[in-house]
Amino acid sequence: MTDLDLLPDADSKIEQARLWRDNGWTARVIKNEDDDGWAVAMIRTGEPEPALVGPWTMGRDKKNPKPLDGNAFSTLVKTASEFVRRHEQQLHASLHQSIAVTTGHARVTVSLDIEPDDDNPSATLTAHDEAGEELAQVRVSPGFKLNRASATAWADGGYPKPR
Repeated sequence: MTDLDLLPDADSKIEQARLWRDNGWTARVIKNEDDDGWAVAMIRTGEPEPALVGPWTMGRDKKNPKPLDGNAFSTLVKTASEFVRRHEQQLHASLHQSIAVTTGHARVTVSLDIEPDDDNPSATLTAHDEAGEELAQVRVSPGFKLNRASATAWADGGYPKPR
């Protein structure tokens, strides 16, 4: 439990020198553990960990942090949102891969869809023809490496279950 949880309403707007909250985001200015400076942590409402932690500017006295303000908060929200979006896109791309190969005289699209799970991760390899009709589908190890060579070999071999 964090001190944010002790505040009256998790959705209430806060505008303080070291704590701002609005539109599903909280910016908290914190002491930088690595040096004498300051950092700002951007936390999305409902998330246990910050989405982004970055350096924060010193104030004029060179000891205390510069206070948060509306413009800084808006910039931080935009930066943190873009960071989260890029991370989600990268995760999606790593879990859902697809490659088109030519086998015989036909174009085949081979897809690998990984279902991450702490206890029982799984993956499915699927082939579709140019019309989108499914040609084959098999379960494979989540560690299966989909590339042009593995997709071509699978299609040329008649879609057996890869080892």
